[in-house]
Amino acid sequence: MSPSTLDDLGKLILRVTLGVLILLHGIAKLQHGVGPIESMMAARGLPAFLAWAVYLGEVLAPALVILGLYARLGGMLIAVNMVVAIVLVHSGQLLQMANGGWRLELQGMYLSAALAVALFGAGRFSLGGRGGRWN
Repeated sequence: MSPSTLDDLGKLILRVTLGVLILLHGIAKLQHGVGPIESMMAARGLPAFLAWAVYLGEVLAPALVILGLYARLGGMLIAVNMVVAIVLVHSGQLLQMANGGWRLELQGMYLSAALAVALFGAGRFSLGGRGGRWN
């Protein structure tokens, strides 16, 4: 296989893995609602309606990333979603270690993968192909 094909396969694996794992969080939010997130927002003095943006970062964005359609935009939305989650939910754990690793290693991995998708784009094996600024 050519280096280009290998690069595109790597992008496909990254996109699908990130998209599916984040989408599972979104499905849970669809099933159970955003009530707890609304409460957390209100407790921090933020408008509760902002909790609904979680559907952008955990349902719409992963779908875009998986399909490779506006994948860079989807990656950026997931990255923003993860930064908000880290700040609102996990900021107290930012410097903690647990089980032999960083307490926020999962969140860090999601954030890093989302940034990689935003920077690399979808690759050839996607609905959007290589073309376009957002793919």
